[in-house]
Amino acid sequence: MTDDSPRRRSGGRAGRQAARLHAHAERTPFLTRRLQPFEVLDEEGLSILEHNADTILEEVGLIFRGDPDALRLLREAGADVDVDDERVRFPRGMCRTIVQASAPREFTQYARNHANDVPIGGLATVFAPNYGSPFVRDLDNGRRYGTIEDFRNFVKLAYASPHLHHSGGTVCEPVDVPVNKRHLDMVYAHMRYSDKAFMGSVTAPERARDTVEMARILFGADYVEDHAVILSLVNANSPLVWDATMLGAARAYAEANQAVLVTPFILAGAMAPVTAAGVCAQTLAEALAGMTFVQLVRPGAPVVLGSFASSMSMQSGAPTFGTPEPALVLYAMAALARRLGVPFRSGGSLCASKIPDAQAAYESAATLQPTVLAGVNFVLHAAGWLEGGLTIGYEKFILDADQCGMMQVFAQGIDLSENGQALDAIRSNEPGTHYLGSAHTLANFETAFYRSEIADNNSFEQWQEDGSLDAAQRANVVWKRMLAEYEEPPLDQAVDEALLEFIIRKKASMPDAFV
Repeated sequence: MTDDSPRRRSGGRAGRQAARLHAHAERTPFLTRRLQPFEVLDEEGLSILEHNADTILEEVGLIFRGDPDALRLLREAGADVDVDDERVRFPRGMCRTIVQASAPREFTQYARNHANDVPIGGLATVFAPNYGSPFVRDLDNGRRYGTIEDFRNFVKLAYASPHLHHSGGTVCEPVDVPVNKRHLDMVYAHMRYSDKAFMGSVTAPERARDTVEMARILFGADYVEDHAVILSLVNANSPLVWDATMLGAARAYAEANQAVLVTPFILAGAMAPVTAAGVCAQTLAEALAGMTFVQLVRPGAPVVLGSFASSMSMQSGAPTFGTPEPALVLYAMAALARRLGVPFRSGGSLCASKIPDAQAAYESAATLQPTVLAGVNFVLHAAGWLEGGLTIGYEKFILDADQCGMMQVFAQGIDLSENGQALDAIRSNEPGTHYLGSAHTLANFETAFYRSEIADNNSFEQWQEDGSLDAAQRANVVWKRMLAEYEEPPLDQAVDEALLEFIIRKKASMPDAFV
């Protein structure tokens, strides 16, 4: 090989690795979609689903389990309540009327660094990381139970990533901390190690109230009263049940004027009918009932209509991801949320694969692209999801975040500015002459195309010299580098001390519990 070969001129292995690891990525606080939402149903089809949801609410009803006060609120609002079996039936149109009368069409979730405030609704899409996994995985240590160190690591990675707009919530379960106390450590980690917006605890009503109290310490009680600083995920116990835990958490946040993601979690064929239309109608009914409850607790409290639907393997009964049917549900539910006039949550980078392999890639892509095309406003599980949500992967987190960066560019659509049309460049470039050295190419050199931090686009020989690494191995290098270079965002010392004092006092008030 001669000294002036292309490989030598590129700077060699170290230069290529450095260029990839430190590839410029423009940070944006949220994604603004310039593409029209993709529609799978016309007016008639959407009207049928709305009619069917009202039929479910009116004829079948939902159980509001273990919460007499919820039954009282719903009865006083006009619902038909059977106290004996806790069944609530809603007159046709009642839920839609209540939600549309007071729920905001859009709202802002405020972060402690206001450069990271995120609009929820409208043309905005907010990417948040994985949620709820008891296991973590990386190439070095394999699959294991999550710890509080893993939790803090993922908060730091989400904070450092320019492609994730939100700190998320239970990014993994830290099983080395008592169940009844870990919410304090998790919420504190979001407040201390990130200055992006975050989610609150919902595993018990008192843990939701602890989250609100910690937010009041961080932001100030008066500020929290008038600003949504917490987003919380409240899941229906499908089919057609809202239980006391979720209702209590929703009430705690609504009373404090904080935002609630009202999300039926449906495995089609087990928790709802197998058909997409049946899943949509049931999802809308469950979500409407939950949002109605929130609005009755506090009119005007921010709510988000959520949809999480997966298909099922008819051979094993296991959930499947990246299949066509959940994508159709996602598209339809996004349209139904727009018609209702509330923000919408769904989507992510979902897969059933156990490791960050080809299956993980194509299933995640088959979920993420409909997420953006449908116009989802808040995207939970945008990075890290493996094994049907049982595991969060360090390498998968990095690979997914890179795809979120690509979606940022894709959602902007085609640039029709003067520079985007490029007519002057075409006029000034002689036919048959390449554009590599043209003024237009040079002027747009840094921003013309998305530059992946993970993909290897070099020659086979360069790839081989760099170690023949696959994508997961390259991502392993990236997350370790990100954690090594992580710098904590500043936090007022007095606020930090007040948070820690609150946590110590709360932990001392109860014995450890691991179940």
